[in-house]
Amino acid sequence: MSAALDEAAGTLLAVWEAARERTTSRLSSAQLRAIMVIEQYDGINLRRLATLTDMLLSSASRLCDRLVAAGMLEREPGRYDRREISLHLTPTAVRLLAELRADRRHRLERILAGMSPEGRAALVRGMREFDEVGRRGEATVADGWPMLQPSGERVGDSARPSGEPSAARTA
Repeated sequence: MSAALDEAAGTLLAVWEAARERTTSRLSSAQLRAIMVIEQYDGINLRRLATLTDMLLSSASRLCDRLVAAGMLEREPGRYDRREISLHLTPTAVRLLAELRADRRHRLERILAGMSPEGRAALVRGMREFDEVGRRGEATVADGWPMLQPSGERVGDSARPSGEPSAARTA
């Protein structure tokens, strides 16, 4: 079963990658992931971003420097601690993510149109269950691969700095 799913997932991953290449070709995968995390947690600090993206603090800082230079990210002093820096997406980054999602959805719609209504319903039902089980942490996760809750936190990581939102958007 896992081998069949792995094989079938190749098409889904190809759709994701084609949309990413078309809309975000000037960003690396790490930069895109950082933008998506910052979108979920507007005003996140650099330390939390590094944690959620599994990066060293210094690497996350350099990545943010590049995103600021590319016009995708803004830094501002924190509301509660002026020494802490809050990260925010620019309108350019927000538009880029909207374009990425629109492109992905368009590509998926073309594929789904070729499926039977029963097949589409079964796929959505199965993917929702797969997502729920994975987010509960019941799936076996390889070492080093962070399993995230809908809130964006890792499974078992209940510590969240105050002031960060708990709701996450779907990427």
